[in-house]
Amino acid sequence: MKKYSDTGSKDTRSGFGAGLEELGNTNDQVVALCADLTGSLKMNAFAEQHPDRFFQVGIAEANMMGIAAGLTIGGKIPFTGTFANFSTGRVYDQIRQSIAYSFKNVKICASHAGLTLGEDGATHQILEDLGLMKMLPHMVVINPCDFNQTKAATIAIADYNGPVYLRFGRPKVANFTDANATFKIGKGEILSEGSDVTIVATGHLVWEALQAAEKLDSLGIHAEVINMATVKPLDEKIILDSIQKTGCVVTAEEHNRFGGMGESVAQTIVTNNPVPQEFVAVDDSFGESGTPAQLMDKYELNADAIILAAQKVIKRKI
Repeated sequence: MKKYSDTGSKDTRSGFGAGLEELGNTNDQVVALCADLTGSLKMNAFAEQHPDRFFQVGIAEANMMGIAAGLTIGGKIPFTGTFANFSTGRVYDQIRQSIAYSFKNVKICASHAGLTLGEDGATHQILEDLGLMKMLPHMVVINPCDFNQTKAATIAIADYNGPVYLRFGRPKVANFTDANATFKIGKGEILSEGSDVTIVATGHLVWEALQAAEKLDSLGIHAEVINMATVKPLDEKIILDSIQKTGCVVTAEEHNRFGGMGESVAQTIVTNNPVPQEFVAVDDSFGESGTPAQLMDKYELNADAIILAAQKVIKRKI
C-alpha cells in the first residue's frame, strides 16, 4: 500500500488563514468578516494587509451573515469566520433564507468543529454541522483533512460561484497531502488502493484511516482509502467504483453518525449497489470537555476503531 508521511503537524485553521491571505493578494473582490475571533480563525494577516476589505462585526453572527449576503450584490466574495457552532446552529435561519435560498456567493468558514475543539466542551463542540449544511439546497460542504488541503480548498472556493460551507479545526494534526495540489470541489481522492474493504474518510479522520490501513495491511487485509473532502456534492462515482472491487465500506468522520457523510455514502450505495457498511462516528451524543486526543479515544474516532469496523464489515460480506 502507498504510505504517507507527516511533514509536520499543523492546525487546519492555519491552512484557512494562509489561503485567505493568498486570496487577499490575488483577488481584490475577496472580503472577510469575523465575529470577534480574528486570532482564533487565523484571519490576522488578511485583516492587517487589507484593512479596507476586513469587517470586524463583533459577537453578532446573524448580522455577519446578513452583511455577507448583502456584499455579494455588489460583486464581492465574502468569507465569514467564526467557530463552527456559531457558523451554523446559531445562524441557521439567516443562512437558509439570505444565503442558501437566495443563492448568494458567501463562503461560510468555520473553525473549532467537532470533538477536537477540546476543553470548551459540549456546548461548543458541534457534531451536527455537516448535516445542517448539507441539507440546504445550493450549499456546497467541504471538510478538508490537513493544513495543505485546507489552504487549497480556501483558494478554490473563491472561484466557485455559490454558497459554500468550509469546515476546519483547532488542533495540530498530521500534514501529509501534496502542498502543490489543486483542490477540486466534488472530487474524492484514492489515497491508497485495496481490494478487501473501502474506507471513506473525511476531515481529521483521513489520517486515522491511513494509519488503520497500514495496520490492516500487516494483517493481510488490503484497504482502499478515499479522502472525501467534499461532503456535498458527494463523489458517488469514486465510491461505487471502489465498492465494486471491495464489496463493503467503512465511513469515518468526526461528526454525529446521524446526518453525516456516512449517511450520504449509505444513500449512494443503497440506491446503486447495496453492500455492508459500518460507521465510525459519534454515536448520537454530545461531546464533553477534554483534550482532543482523550476525546477521540473515548468516542472511538481513531485508527483502532476503523480497524475494528473494517474487520466487522468484511465478515458481513455475502
